[in-house]
Amino acid sequence: MAIPDFQSIMLPLLEYLSDGVARSNAEIFEGLARTFKLTEQEKLELLPSGKKRVFVQRLGWAKAHLRGAGLIECPAKGSYTITEEGKDLLSKGLSGIQVKDLLQIKDYLNTSGKESDRRIPSKIEQTPQEQFESGYTRMMGQLTAELLKSVKECSPYFFERLVVDLLLAMGYGGSRLEAGSTTSKTADGGIDGIIKEDRLGLDVIYLQAKRWEQNVTRPEIQKFAGALQGRRARKGVFITTSGFTDQALEFAGSIENKIVLIDGVRLAELMIEHNVGVSVEQTYELKRIDSDYFAEE
Repeated sequence: MAIPDFQSIMLPLLEYLSDGVARSNAEIFEGLARTFKLTEQEKLELLPSGKKRVFVQRLGWAKAHLRGAGLIECPAKGSYTITEEGKDLLSKGLSGIQVKDLLQIKDYLNTSGKESDRRIPSKIEQTPQEQFESGYTRMMGQLTAELLKSVKECSPYFFERLVVDLLLAMGYGGSRLEAGSTTSKTADGGIDGIIKEDRLGLDVIYLQAKRWEQNVTRPEIQKFAGALQGRRARKGVFITTSGFTDQALEFAGSIENKIVLIDGVRLAELMIEHNVGVSVEQTYELKRIDSDYFAEE
């Protein structure tokens, strides 16, 4: 089955702890995973940030809400058990527990005490962190599309310089003066740029940049491979604002020379990651409780 939302986890979690035995986070994770019949893939599924598992994060929010309502407690670091209040609630035979139910509990955690802060949507499927990451993902998708549009509108020569700037920002070579250059427009021999692989210049990487709308085909990759051989080069990067045909991808993976193919979407993602053509508008820090700080000896 699909990974349940954090509200759907709360009643099964309380039932899992109903015998009064304190259980560790690991035991709770495996126990609830069995309850919901999660597959190994679902147990390992990550949030968009790739830093935390979805089920772990939703389980954490379920624990936080139940603990805030006084239904479970944490007798020792990393373990949880049910309280008498939790047992009383279970005895009522509820079919589920939602945040709106917890709001009826007098001592339910409420940070500000304002009645307006206790008003919640009728349907909650995502945790606040998931909402934040979903919004961030949508904004990054929009930025990627806008950035790629701007790249396609620039001149071919500017695009070639942009590619060199990106690789320099990624740590190849040193400064533009030391490491990056664009070749002559009249005699480039299929090469649009040259960049040092490292600051010492022990090897070089040859670049091909195509500001195209149509996908790059196999013959274009073959010509680039030939240009590399003509210079006795072993490494190349082919970057385009469009994409690559399956035949082009297959050919690049079958030859001895190492040719990395970067399509338009990946190009925009790399530009965002390395701050080329974009600037930071706002920074947010997500913080959590430092449990070690509150651990008394």
